[in-house]
Formats: sequence, structure tokens, C-alpha cells
Amino acid sequence: MRPSRTFRLVPALLLPLVAFPASEAGAQNFFEELFGIGKAAKPPVPPRGVPPAGAPQPGTLLPPGAAGDAAPEVPKAAPAPLRPVVLKTPSDDNILGQELLLNGLTGSLKIDKAGSAATARITLPGTKISQPSETCKVPLSGGSPISLSSEGRPQGVARYEIAGGECPIRLEVLESSILVTPLGGSRVCSFASADCATTPSGLWGPAAATLIPRSTEFDSGRGVADKAVRDNYKVMTQRARGQDVRTIVTEQAAFSSDREQTCRTYAREGAHGFCNVRFTEARALSLAARLGANTSTPTASTTPRPRKAKPTVEGTNPDSDGSPFGE
Repeated sequence: MRPSRTFRLVPALLLPLVAFPASEAGAQNFFEELFGIGKAAKPPVPPRGVPPAGAPQPGTLLPPGAAGDAAPEVPKAAPAPLRPVVLKTPSDDNILGQELLLNGLTGSLKIDKAGSAATARITLPGTKISQPSETCKVPLSGGSPISLSSEGRPQGVARYEIAGGECPIRLEVLESSILVTPLGGSRVCSFASADCATTPSGLWGPAAATLIPRSTEFDSGRGVADKAVRDNYKVMTQRARGQDVRTIVTEQAAFSSDREQTCRTYAREGAHGFCNVRFTEARALSLAARLGANTSTPTASTTPRPRKAKPTVEGTNPDSDGSPFGE
């Protein structure tokens, strides 16, 4: 019997199956390649170092604005010039009628005003010329008021002078104090008739007993004043040229030494820090004035910020230390 056409096609259909891989993974790869979803569907990856199709060849000059050009660098703006820091300037009236003591210990200095005229009563403490181990006191002008000449605010604070008389001195009004410096070449004023040698220079202020309860306030103010001094020196350094920078650095070092020398004799300075903060504030204002700042408009304050009260938590005793049930 002659075989039908159907049986003739069977061997042709079985040939691919004979070559079909036996494993399951091989079967999956076979069908992926057969239907174009395997490796055949992925474009060939060019070898490393060969640019992709359409990319410019190395060494080809690109037209301006073409892709791949580096963006032009934007020039950096010059840093803004630093500005002086101005602390609150002490009012002339803040010391009127108060009796101030040299280093918070001895002597007496009291300034009063009648209209625009200012006068002072000053008693200088010292030691006897004949017996240096003994103390003495000399009232200037016999205890009568002495007229003060106003010199304006050349260093940011009010300045007065007693140019003539037995002991020429300069008085600069700080907060609750007066900084006194001699006008002559000597720091000592001698009074032969009273057998007394006095040294009026230093900070005249309140007694230590009234300052200790305010030590926290002075500590906070000292931090602000120190920063103002440093910032103002930075402004001076930025504006200086050449060798002037060295002079500024030397001046800053001298300020620290002068402050130590002035304040180390103030009564119980280590317990309150009053002299240090007042001396530093004066320095900051002096630098601001030299830098041309308007010292009547403060840009920083040494007044301590009030502390925020802790919220009361339910279940705690508000009069206790905050622990539950007042434990």
C-alpha cells in the first residue's frame, strides 16, 4: 500500500524535536531564541573604549553649543566685607549721683550734673610717703566739686578730663563704673603737704558684695563683648594692608594684657567678673568708633536672654525638681 502524505510529513516534524535539548533550561533558551526574546533580541555591547554609534570620534572638534561642551564656570562673588559690631553705649547719666570706689575697695568718686555742666568730688586713696606701709587719703580740691571738661566720645564712650590741678586725670564713663587714666607721664600723684602718694588709675565701681549676685549676668555679657572685640579686630585686619596687620595683632595681644593688669586688683573679681566685662565692652566700642561705625545704634546686646520656664508635666509637683511625685 502506498503511504499517505500525512505519514511523509511526520519525519520532517520530528527532526527539530530530535535536536531539541533535553534539559528544561535548554528548552527555555531554545524558545527564547526561536521567538526573538533571548540574546538575539538584545543589541550587541561594544567593546570597552569604543564609542557608541553616532558619538563623535576622539579628537573631533564640536561646534559651539553642541552636547558635551562643559558649562562655563560662573565667577564666584567676592565675600561681603565684614561690618563692625556695636554694643550698647553707656549713658552719661547711668553713674550720676553714685559713689564709686577704686577697684570696688576704697576712695570715692561721685559725678553730678547741673544742666550741661558736670562736676566731680574725688577722694584718692594712697600710701604715706614717709611710711609706705600706712595708707592715706587725699580729697582733690579740698573736697569741693571739680569742674569736668567734656571731650565728647572719641572712643565710643563719654569722656571727661581734669586737665589742671594737683592730679590731671581722664574719666571714661562705662556701665555703672568709670575708667580713670592719668594724663601726665606718671601714674602716681604725690601730695607732699598731705604726705600721701596716690595712684588713681583703674576701674572705679561698686563694692564686690553688690556684684556677686549678678555674676551670671556678667559672665553672659563677657561672652558677647569678647566676640564683639574679636569681630571688630577681624574687620580691622580685613581693611589693613601689608605690615599694618602685624600692628593689629600686637594691639590685640596688648589689650588682653591691659585687661588683666587693670582687673586683677578689683575686689573679688574672680567671683563676679564685673571689671572684665566692663573693660571688654569699652574696648569693643573703641574699636567700632575707630572703624567709623555709628556707636549710637547698637548691633549686639550684652543683656542676657531670659530663660524659658520648663512646662509643667501632669503628675509632677511644680515646686519640686521635676521628678515625678516630688521625689
